Amino acid sequence: MNAQHTPAQNQPVPFPSATVLGYPRIGRRRELKKAVEAFWSGSSSEAALLAAAESIQLATVRRLAELGLTAPSAIPGTFSFYDQVLDTLVALGGIPARFGNLHDAGGRLGLDAYFTLARGNAEQQPLEMTKWFDTNYHYLVPEIGPETRFSLSSERVVEEFSLAKANGTVTRPYLVGPVTLLALSKASDGAPAGFAPLSRLDDLLPVYSELLGKLAAAGAAWVQLDEPALVADLDGLSPHEASTAVERAYAALTATPVGEGRPAILLSAPYGSLGEQTAAVAATGVEAVAIDVFKGALPSAAELALFSGKTLVAGVVDGHNIWRNDLAASAQKLDALRTAGAEHGFAVAVATSTSTFHVPHDVDEEQQLDAGLRSWLAFADQKVGEVATLAAYLADPASVQDEIDEATRVIASRAQAPGVRRPEVRQRTGALTDADFSRSDFAARAAAQEEVLALPPLPTTTIGSFPQTSEVRGARARLTKGAIDAAEYEALMKDEIKRVVDLQEELGFDVLVHGEPERNDMVQYFAENLDGFDVTVHGWVQSYGSRCTRPSILWGDVSRQAGPSILWGDASSAAAITVPWTTYAQSLTDKPVKGMLTGPVTILAWSFVRDDQPLAETANQVALALRDEIADLEAAGIKVIQVDEPALRELLPLRRADQADYLDWSVKSFRLATAGAADSTQVHTHLCYSEFGAIIDAIDALDADVTSIEAARSRMEVVNDLEAHGFGRGVGPGVYDIHSPRVPSQEEIEDLLATAVAHVPARQLWVNPDCGLKTRGYAETEASLRNLVRATRAARAALVAV
Repeated sequence: MNAQHTPAQNQPVPFPSATVLGYPRIGRRRELKKAVEAFWSGSSSEAALLAAAESIQLATVRRLAELGLTAPSAIPGTFSFYDQVLDTLVALGGIPARFGNLHDAGGRLGLDAYFTLARGNAEQQPLEMTKWFDTNYHYLVPEIGPETRFSLSSERVVEEFSLAKANGTVTRPYLVGPVTLLALSKASDGAPAGFAPLSRLDDLLPVYSELLGKLAAAGAAWVQLDEPALVADLDGLSPHEASTAVERAYAALTATPVGEGRPAILLSAPYGSLGEQTAAVAATGVEAVAIDVFKGALPSAAELALFSGKTLVAGVVDGHNIWRNDLAASAQKLDALRTAGAEHGFAVAVATSTSTFHVPHDVDEEQQLDAGLRSWLAFADQKVGEVATLAAYLADPASVQDEIDEATRVIASRAQAPGVRRPEVRQRTGALTDADFSRSDFAARAAAQEEVLALPPLPTTTIGSFPQTSEVRGARARLTKGAIDAAEYEALMKDEIKRVVDLQEELGFDVLVHGEPERNDMVQYFAENLDGFDVTVHGWVQSYGSRCTRPSILWGDVSRQAGPSILWGDASSAAAITVPWTTYAQSLTDKPVKGMLTGPVTILAWSFVRDDQPLAETANQVALALRDEIADLEAAGIKVIQVDEPALRELLPLRRADQADYLDWSVKSFRLATAGAADSTQVHTHLCYSEFGAIIDAIDALDADVTSIEAARSRMEVVNDLEAHGFGRGVGPGVYDIHSPRVPSQEEIEDLLATAVAHVPARQLWVNPDCGLKTRGYAETEASLRNLVRATRAARAALVAV
């Protein structure tokens, strides 16, 4: 199906009436993850990796065609070996000088160079990683300076298009757009103070044009340039600067007529409303604009009039969450757009609001879920079906009335289903008072904790998890299959906990963890032990690189489950989730062992959360369940409790006007979870994957006794924010980047600690890795942690010498 309109002179191929902005790229059974990791380990060749990639790409094309995306250019070419920002950066050759020359003799950047940027090497840390807008995906941050040289260095996007074309399908190649690429970049190490990567826009555009020309020559009719930066208020990018950049960029990219050296351009703007950038985007020479009208609002009548002569691609199907689309509400939006299009001369097509790589492949593969719950859900494949239904509605409303009526019926049934609303849970949240959100003064707490814990200067700890070995994962799988019973599984996990505790004792850590071998995932583990959640079997979603998670489904009111655990087999474990594992670890050592909980905001951010009530209400329900868990940990004698909030910034709204309300309820939910703790209980939290300066006030307002923060990849940038803010409680800026297999040397960690001590009083500093160690191997972990402890001892000696 193609959009119903008369093509303009410079738009020879109509835009398809139904499309998606992207599709899951890891494979239905994580085939890409397995192939990439086999290549990294040296157990597989580059040829085998390329063959696996081709298989996944062609399988995606076939599946999307089966689901109804049959028009030319309807299927997006959004495959990636690791990250879409890295893909675009490598294609354009913008490689940081600190990596040296990674180009081959022909001036190209191959897979080895590509993965070096992503994972680092013995000499160089990888590119920094941070969150992709308000999602649980994390991209690699380009480093751009005056010295950065741009040149066409990879034609992989052309090769991927040609592969599909040779197999009978004309796809729509994808690139991150130039404004977004530079707006999300950081200044390189050698850049002067105040340098803005966006100042290199005019130098970058010729390479984009060259690549567009290559795609046109290969037969691409349309290309998708993703510009989500235009829906966000980004630091260092004013609205005027963004508008000016859009004007300059797309004037250059559309200077060549369609069919005379470039494809038609779809400018996509997912994750929110274009807002004040609407006029600038509409004024460009691009042939189609994709707008998010699921999360974002419909443009005003005056704004819609600006799109005359283009195709407006309406993202009415949510690409970011898994709930079934309200087809009746979407049809009303499409009616308004169709009416405006007829008046102002623009065509209307239907799409997802974002790429669907944020959701799993297919809900039909989750037959273990309750049939009612399953009927409420739409994964990537179902979303394609919804897009096709709504495109058919545009062509003939009566043809899909049955589908619209069925969606309306299912949504109504969901509201009345048992467990969605539980009076006892709502009574508890409704009875909260201000006192439930506050602890006593920090000075009193610090004194009480010092007396109980008696820790040395620069105390050492880890973030929580230790490497999950194949034996640990295998034991969990055997328990699930019934091959071993709960008692056998418990014994195996106790063995692993003892190994982890003994290792930390031998290395010389001050505050220990139990290593979390029993946890499949830091959110799913809690979801499996809380009412109001369900979990999937095949619902994998890419978090970064080859890292995949299975977000849980938060569908109803939340509380701890009643009754005894399937493990430990005694009444004392009723309702408690973590207490038996933590108290067992504490029984093995005289040093304090941290109780480890995942915070309410992170549980929401890393789950697919119900969309039928405010997030603040859901967060408070989760927080009260965690508050009960903290009380049980304290009663069991645990003196240090960590409540992780690595996703605190992920849910931060993209527009500043909406951020204060979010930060208010998110901080309150953390404080609700922790405010019942005694003064002598040291409460830790952990944050990662974020630019922390933007939310430093909120981090302070969490009122945790100790905050550990990812800092190694950014080379301790966060300490400047901490110093400027006057952060007054304990803080552990990470000194070991666990997202790369490289082992930091003792000297490297000493340098990072020296930077931290220069900006933050030593009495406040803790020493820890950036994040949990679950994804790492034991050999690299032990070597890195040994260097961490040695560097800490050297830093302590230096403090005494001063």
